[in-house]
Amino acid sequence: MQQYNKRGYLNSDFRIFHIKDTVSREFEFHYHDFHKITIFIKGKVQYIIEGKSYALEPYDIVLVNRNDIHRVQADSSQPYERIIVYISPGFMEDYKTSEYDLNYCFEKARKEHSNVLRIHSLEKSSLFRVTNRLERSFLDEEYASSLYRQILFLEFMIQLNRAAIKNHVEFLDTELYNTKIVDIMQYINTHLTENLDIDTLAKTFYISRYYMMRLFKAETGYTIGNYITYRRLLHARDLIFDGMPITQACFASGFHDYSTFSRAYKSEFSEAPRNLLRQ
Repeated sequence: MQQYNKRGYLNSDFRIFHIKDTVSREFEFHYHDFHKITIFIKGKVQYIIEGKSYALEPYDIVLVNRNDIHRVQADSSQPYERIIVYISPGFMEDYKTSEYDLNYCFEKARKEHSNVLRIHSLEKSSLFRVTNRLERSFLDEEYASSLYRQILFLEFMIQLNRAAIKNHVEFLDTELYNTKIVDIMQYINTHLTENLDIDTLAKTFYISRYYMMRLFKAETGYTIGNYITYRRLLHARDLIFDGMPITQACFASGFHDYSTFSRAYKSEFSEAPRNLLRQ
């Protein structure tokens, strides 16, 4: 099975970076076990997330949910500058009340089937102003500068969600994807416990099995079988983390054989499923 690399690490509520480089970058497909926000500042970049490709413009905001498979293609002819924020899922839950939920922007992005938000009018946008302040804060070396940056990040999250609620940002649609492949991916994610063999998928979407397999690989970089296994493993891991017995989680995630599940889990996450019980 193709193994997707888990990149980055997070041992706090969130980490924030300001990065500028001119090296040609084309990461392999990878995922994170935390949420990621990228504020794109300058460069020539294609951001590919779960089969969709976005051509970014300055101050676009990219939302990558935990476990989304993605990669970046950056043109070396222009400096690639961005602010990157890693956010733990627990951080979102800590800031959730009956009055507000900082996870709203991610939830709305899922409903809109879009990962990129574009600010309508930069000069009139409160979100753009706090983004500028957050960007400039990396030059601040005065007292409690890191704490100040964290406060600005919270303000950024508040303004981001306000803009999403009031439709002051556009959830960017993109023509740079194959609708058939995106439909197949969405179908897989909502039918993980059902039969998802190649012939069944081909019949469901009225497409030749061989053409579908070639197209899926060409558009996403991974095979249909690898993608199904990966998504089932993630589902099983979440079930185990929530307290479900390992064997039950195996079958509840669409696997029909425990030994196959255990081998695949160790291959993908470099640890046995039982290790989750120790966390």
